[in-house]
Amino acid sequence: MVKQNVARWFDCFIVRPLALIGLLVVLVTATPLVGWYADLLAGGSPAPDGDVLIVLGASYMEKNVIGNDTYWRSVYALRAIRGGHFKHVVLVGYRVAEAMSQFLVFQGVPSGEISLEAQSTSTRENALYTARLLASVPGNRVLMTSDYHMFRARRAFRRAGVDVTPFPIPHSLKLAGSWQTRWSAFLDEASESVKIVYYAARGWI
Repeated sequence: MVKQNVARWFDCFIVRPLALIGLLVVLVTATPLVGWYADLLAGGSPAPDGDVLIVLGASYMEKNVIGNDTYWRSVYALRAIRGGHFKHVVLVGYRVAEAMSQFLVFQGVPSGEISLEAQSTSTRENALYTARLLASVPGNRVLMTSDYHMFRARRAFRRAGVDVTPFPIPHSLKLAGSWQTRWSAFLDEASESVKIVYYAARGWI
């Protein structure tokens, strides 16, 4: 009986968890799961053009130094501005909005076309505070953020009363292209999935 209990415990708490971990490693490393999920969260890639471009900031390293994902959002924003017909750009996020603005102005975007929403510290606040900022601004709105973040961000903006066309940048999708960076993308997506569930439970999306 003791041996049977030990064997059952070993199976439940050692063998099965290790088997699940092994399965997860195979799914993430050797299948297109991560890229597929990134594409699902992104919700497609409409043409990045409109009247108002809303760019959500992300990581921030130190004063006036943006993190990697914020940098790439800024780069894609610059490309969209140069290739589209945007009349107004809204940069969103506590601490990062000013740094993104400096980047865009340095690259030739007129400062008069840029507005900052520099108080929000979450996706929900991004949406609520930007909605107030754009209350009297006419035109079609295009929302730019990373692909894995777009599902939650777009719905948060819709809940706040701002109808947006999504323009996801291929963050996770690019990382998923190499097995060396695929786990980084998977962790972003896993974290985002938890946040989606939380936002849904709170009625924020």
